Amino acid sequence: MAAKREKKIDLNNLKPEEEMKYEIAKELGYLDKVLSSGWKSLTAKESGRIGGLITKRKRELKKQAEAEAK
Repeated sequence: MAAKREKKIDLNNLKPEEEMKYEIAKELGYLDKVLSSGWKSLTAKESGRIGGLITKRKRELKKQAEAEAK
């Protein structure tokens, strides 16, 4: 079997959801680890923290959008 090739990450061309994920990783100090070794290098605790913050921010954005629509 061929080895799995890692894609180079272009931080300038990310989808909004991916952008949020990388932004949170940077805020928590995990971005260097992710860029050098990939997301698989994070512990369950680290990735869980990122996922929790993504969920929290999505809820906040949804509340803001609903408030602006009224």
